Amino acid sequence: MSDKRPEFSGAKGEDINEPPAKKKRRLDPYRAFVPEEQEFLIAYENMESRIQNALNTTYEKLTNSLSQDNMSDEIKYLRNRLLTLKEKSSLDPIYIGLVGSTGAGKSSLFNAIIEQQFFLPVSGSEACTSCVVQVSSSQSKNYEAKIHLLSLQEWKEEMKNLVELVRKSRAEEEEEEEGEGEDDVGEAVQKLRALYGRHAETRPYEDLLRAKPLVNIPASKCILLKGVQAKELSDKLDPYVRCQSDKDEEEPAQEEEKAKMRLWPLIKYVEVTIPKSDMIPEGVVFMDIPGTGDYNSKRDEMWKESINKCSVIWVISDIERVVGDKVHEVLLTESIKAYQGGMCSDIALVVTKSDKLYLKEYLRERKEKHKPIETKQDAILERNASVKRKKSNSMKTKLKKILPSDSEILNKADLVYTVSAKEYWKENYITKEETEIPKLREYVRNIYLKEKKKLLVDYVTKALSIVLLAENFNSTGDMLDHYQQSGLEGFVEDKIKALKKEIEQCFAQLEQPLNEGMKQAKLSHQKAFSQLLTRDTGYRGFHKTLKAVCQKNGVYASRVFARIDLNVTLAQPIYDKINPKFANIFRIQKGTRASLKPCLDMFKDSVQEKICEVGKKSPVTSDHCKLNFFIEETNVILRTLEREILKKKMAVYESLPLSIQSDLKPYYEEAAKIHGPQSCQRMQNTLKESIEKKAAGGMFETAKEKMNMQLQELKDSIVTKLQTDISTMLKLGLSHWEKLTEKLSDLQDEYQEIEWTHKMLQRM
Repeated sequence: MSDKRPEFSGAKGEDINEPPAKKKRRLDPYRAFVPEEQEFLIAYENMESRIQNALNTTYEKLTNSLSQDNMSDEIKYLRNRLLTLKEKSSLDPIYIGLVGSTGAGKSSLFNAIIEQQFFLPVSGSEACTSCVVQVSSSQSKNYEAKIHLLSLQEWKEEMKNLVELVRKSRAEEEEEEEGEGEDDVGEAVQKLRALYGRHAETRPYEDLLRAKPLVNIPASKCILLKGVQAKELSDKLDPYVRCQSDKDEEEPAQEEEKAKMRLWPLIKYVEVTIPKSDMIPEGVVFMDIPGTGDYNSKRDEMWKESINKCSVIWVISDIERVVGDKVHEVLLTESIKAYQGGMCSDIALVVTKSDKLYLKEYLRERKEKHKPIETKQDAILERNASVKRKKSNSMKTKLKKILPSDSEILNKADLVYTVSAKEYWKENYITKEETEIPKLREYVRNIYLKEKKKLLVDYVTKALSIVLLAENFNSTGDMLDHYQQSGLEGFVEDKIKALKKEIEQCFAQLEQPLNEGMKQAKLSHQKAFSQLLTRDTGYRGFHKTLKAVCQKNGVYASRVFARIDLNVTLAQPIYDKINPKFANIFRIQKGTRASLKPCLDMFKDSVQEKICEVGKKSPVTSDHCKLNFFIEETNVILRTLEREILKKKMAVYESLPLSIQSDLKPYYEEAAKIHGPQSCQRMQNTLKESIEKKAAGGMFETAKEKMNMQLQELKDSIVTKLQTDISTMLKLGLSHWEKLTEKLSDLQDEYQEIEWTHKMLQRM
């Protein structure tokens, strides 16, 4: 953003001497921002209001002066565009995902960020949040929560899996070592007991289907909670979002409280809104994403969807586990995948509990003994700096393997933050600033400001284009004839053909790494499967985990250890080869001719240059509406196309493991049915043999072809959309009032207002 401060004096429709009460109301939505940022946001708001007023006036003039019964297609198009645009533009939610393993401190971190110490449940080393919780601010005066439950069909599916898991676990107890997989079986038992009482896990599935749950389940599958104060809502919300345990069942509680607690197995996700906040901007949605998924397929889908729609992902790990523990590395890998294939544009590692330091132990073990440490504060800050340096270098090493060296994220000043929610409240050893909670708030504000300006630029450009179109309909026939004879349409057709070839060349960069990755995957598929069997799950055995992997078609999301996805593991050699090229092709920042965006930018520039060339040769030099309409509408078309590409690239990126999963699905189902003596070994043998068989039969070739197919579909959609949208633009631009039969109102005032705003925005 430019350092130039927004100009307020002299702006049309703006009173620089407005009373303090009115100014306070205008500042209210921006309470989370510092004064200089507020000035920018108020300037943006003024501009948006001016545009909206101009569009409303334009729409009224057109509808009042034109016959509604005999509108040409061109005027209907103009009216429909105006109808869409005259509504206030809205910022798409900015999702910030907090992902981390059990006890990493996500809820404590979030509570500190919003300045509410115990809003989300926190509890020492125990897991507290049992489902995805979304929190955002709103204009409401109350604290509100919507608890979304699984549908009846979704619960039936989960209950069947839970009963099967418990049944097979008990049948195999005598055949395998004790203690294996008990965490997942234990959770299954807790869920069944919560809804159907003690010993529910011993009852057949059909019996439970007929049984009446111990708690009333709302027909709407949604529970609404409200509170005037944060604590009031927090107390109401706590029983629903806190993980339950056998210990909880033993402790005394009111019957009403017990009933609420019993609903936890049915909760899909929770939406919480807090009143307008001094700490988080309206439009920013924090997502507390627990663990690494869930045994229930719908909640696991929710986990993946949550990761993929995040604009920003914070991987949360506490200071004691960030060095040796591998779970945060797995989550970082998942986040990088979202950066590659999803909406994510930024990643950070947030190291929590940075105050947790035993001074004598630290002094004994620290390497830089020549530098004196006098206080615990000095020790904490020194260790934080060391952790930042080491983990930042580690992250950059990972990112460099998949991203171009000049990618924006690789050149960020901060990839790692060391925070302490505890010290934020107490300040025993470090200051509030040194906890880096304020720094994370600044991070969020900067993202918001960047997205807000981008949205406004798009909105003003679309408004300018549509008013230019209206004015263009009143342009002269001489200029029209000149444009029709200029060969512009033929030029654009040639440029689209050339762009099609450039996109093909761009995507062709993946062909060699795809082939190399496919060959490597064929060679290493059994090694990948063996790594799955020997990975450290914290159990003395593995057969229940393997059973769960088979039951879930190769994907198992345990709360206890890192997520398992055999399909992705098998596809990983392909990803390792294609990642750098894929990232370069779809990069949204600056790039080379090998990137998709520069190809589109060059197409846009060449078309606009041709339009300007034709315009300069026009005998009617006083009429610039047609020329400017073509320029601005081309900007609109390309920006819209870029957003669609961003949304579609996930389908391309995820096609590899989805193809492998489809090929292996019958064999997963076959292995899942195995039970009895030596069931673990028999499951392994079934999977090994089937993977070998499918690998020899072309499984990886099929995955490669499906990715190529997705790339082809994307290329076709880009070309088709450009052909359609630019053809429409030219058709509209080469129409005028003599052909339209309707006489349009004069819109010079509205055009000048929007053009003035457009120029102001470009200078900011």
